[in-house]
Amino acid sequence: MTLDKVQEKWEEAWPEALSVWSHYTRLSQPRWLTNPNEEQADGLTGSFAAIRINDHRVLISLRQIQDLGLEDYALEILAHEIGHHVFCPSNLLEAGRSVALAQMALPTLETQAPMIVNMWEDLLINDRLVRVHDQRHAEIYERLNEQNEEIPGKLWTLYMRAFEILWGLEPGRLARKGYLKAAEEGDAHLVARMVRVYGKDWMAGVGGFAALCLPYLQKDGKSTGARYRLLFDTDGMGEGCEVPLGILELGDLEIVHPSADPNIVGGSTSTEEDAEEESQLHPNAPGGSLAQNREPFLYGQVLEALGLKLDKHDAAVKFYREKALPHLIPFPTQETEESTEPLMEGLEPWDVGNPMEEVDWLQSVMVSPLPIAGMTTVRRTWGVMGGRDKEKEPLDLDLYVDCSGSIPNPQQNFSFLALAGAIVVVSALRTGARVQATLWSGRRQFDSTPGFVSDERAILRVLTGYLGGGTAFPNHILRDTYQDRDKSKRPVHILILSDSGIDTMKNNDERGTPGLEISAMAMEKARGGGTMVLNLYNKSFLENDFSKACKKMGWEMFMVTDWSGLLQFAREFARLKYGQKKVGTR
Repeated sequence: MTLDKVQEKWEEAWPEALSVWSHYTRLSQPRWLTNPNEEQADGLTGSFAAIRINDHRVLISLRQIQDLGLEDYALEILAHEIGHHVFCPSNLLEAGRSVALAQMALPTLETQAPMIVNMWEDLLINDRLVRVHDQRHAEIYERLNEQNEEIPGKLWTLYMRAFEILWGLEPGRLARKGYLKAAEEGDAHLVARMVRVYGKDWMAGVGGFAALCLPYLQKDGKSTGARYRLLFDTDGMGEGCEVPLGILELGDLEIVHPSADPNIVGGSTSTEEDAEEESQLHPNAPGGSLAQNREPFLYGQVLEALGLKLDKHDAAVKFYREKALPHLIPFPTQETEESTEPLMEGLEPWDVGNPMEEVDWLQSVMVSPLPIAGMTTVRRTWGVMGGRDKEKEPLDLDLYVDCSGSIPNPQQNFSFLALAGAIVVVSALRTGARVQATLWSGRRQFDSTPGFVSDERAILRVLTGYLGGGTAFPNHILRDTYQDRDKSKRPVHILILSDSGIDTMKNNDERGTPGLEISAMAMEKARGGGTMVLNLYNKSFLENDFSKACKKMGWEMFMVTDWSGLLQFAREFARLKYGQKKVGTR
């Protein structure tokens, strides 16, 4: 059969495949791929079928379908791909959350989470298609097993055995007969039971299924190869999409091994010997409620699994921004004496060098029916008129974050410094404030935004960078920021997150100016106050000469005994210190 005939046959099966799930399902026609170049261009490099979320499109490699002898299974394969769109994962957010959940159940093997999630989804989709619609998915697995000469590992055998149990097939039809031990056979029955119990709540079963698969992945090592790749049809499904918010919000989901899940084994009559054998098979099975903090590199792996092409730095920006959102509070504002309103004053000539949007065309046409740029074109001039009500003005933020060698790399490991910075930055930007962010370490080791900006991504990229050198506060940045700042500019609050290394602020700058003189000048010209939040072992630091000098300038100094204390400070920073009752005037 030619590829044209195969495509014609599969196109005819598409409407029926849609109706398997719903008569109201609306998806674009699949993209039919006929050669390796087309497959490479569309990112279909492992499986013979795939789904894409951004354009709600199914990809089908007709070439591979023909090579595998699957031409007669158009309805089954198309219905399966549609099942991913409408059932599980159905959207990019659920796909990301499921991978994040599986990661937590697969310690040391987190990179296998996307494959495990895909296996779980296929179990649910195919079981429904076989039981409800009497489709021939067992025959597809038979053909795929015949095509692969590689000896299947423990996990694949467990997987195939679960299908045999679900569909009442003779043992050995799909799974390698006699390869599973008694306890492993019990696990296959647990998988089958999970499919039926969590068939309508697929996310609730992801963690347990991954936990059950963990020891099998460990036994198989690198033998989980071609068989899985061939069926990995959700790989890169989010290519071209925006990163969805909420991937890290796993709610009340728990990772409970199915052998301890009351929904799976409730009322079981298993013996003490069975329980002992089960405990030996899964001695370190993860379980319980989920940890609060994920590592940024794992978040990056989730995005990579979804096909979202972000470098590690941008992935860290997304990670800390999402972690910051639940903690956001209004950033402080100050009141000016009175609000102002624009007042139209008159007209003046508009010349070619002025912005085009400033032209007042109505008045220009009244000067001459045929406007001549620079001669008859005019623009309005505006003044301001004082209002009666006081006007609230955002308080700009000048943030300095310590990034010496003792600080974790926020792109690799969770950093409370980066999270606390993200909380205050995003809060500030939401009120219209501008932010200057500086990451600092040793001498001449710093990264800073180009002044006070409103570009959230640029600011968070600075905060999530890493220097990891010595410790030397960047007095030159403090000096250059404020030495020529006049009173017409907004008040600024200076916030420093550091540890005892902040005392390097007293050092002279490259011009020989004492650091404490620079600090006093900055505090005077910023006009918005200053705060140091320091991770200290004891309070004695706050009573030394350096701290006393800073307090005399007006710096408020707060002590935390662990970096995690920064989180509470960041949440309460604006509300407690800069509440409306404490707001001053310019």
